[in-house]
Amino acid sequence: MTWLRNEQRPDGPQGFIGFAVSARMNPALREEILATPEERWQPYHQDSQAIKECAQVDYFPEETAENHYREPLRTIAIRIRNKQGELFAGGEAAKHFAVRTNLWDWKPKRRLEWHREKAGSIEAAHAVIKNELAGGVLPCARFGSNAAWLRLAVLTFNVLTAMKRLALPAELLTARPKRLRFLILNTPGKLVRHARQVVHRLTRGLSRFSNWNGALRLLPPPHRRPPDSSSRLDGCYAIRGLSHGLEVCPPKSLTGDNKSKPALSTPIQLPNS
Repeated sequence: MTWLRNEQRPDGPQGFIGFAVSARMNPALREEILATPEERWQPYHQDSQAIKECAQVDYFPEETAENHYREPLRTIAIRIRNKQGELFAGGEAAKHFAVRTNLWDWKPKRRLEWHREKAGSIEAAHAVIKNELAGGVLPCARFGSNAAWLRLAVLTFNVLTAMKRLALPAELLTARPKRLRFLILNTPGKLVRHARQVVHRLTRGLSRFSNWNGALRLLPPPHRRPPDSSSRLDGCYAIRGLSHGLEVCPPKSLTGDNKSKPALSTPIQLPNS
């Protein structure tokens, strides 16, 4: 922690680095935790077996010479008690843990959630990559091929996470890839070529795509290649509503006889294929 607290690091990045680490329990720290007034303890978490509480503790041990003139660290204690007054296996009425941090802005409960959510988030990400994006089923015995396969799974996870955070509604923020496949990705349709244009006619009703309008506006446009003289399409597409479903087509097809058909969303730029 001395290296983290030193803002003038000779062999690292300069400036403030916020951190929170679990503290080793010692007699002095335990004594301060037990002396903490009862009104400081706040509910932290509760399940069917135990009640967890947290509180800020007045624990400021003697600093080393390097940290003598630096801001002291904040100590947050966790108290775990069994329901119905049951004792733990060692005969204790409560178990105590502590976290030390140099961040003083948040309340103890929010600081503990920030400190402990990192492990839970990465475990959930590993579960999605392994079980839902085929990252745990390697294709062959070649190391290079397996590495490429895993990288593709991680890239897919990152793209889906960015799409949920940037474009999709709030209720889909925690959606798993399986749900996104049924709602958005696996959308049936038919490619229709007519008058030197390609139209993607979607078979679902207009109400199923009410979120597409806002999503297409929020997503950044993909990189567009320089125009190709041999290409017949300009790569600019739009979505319009029909009585039997939707069509994805170039904006040029919305002119002329088709002006009366409403457009569901503004045109989006897609790379030429």
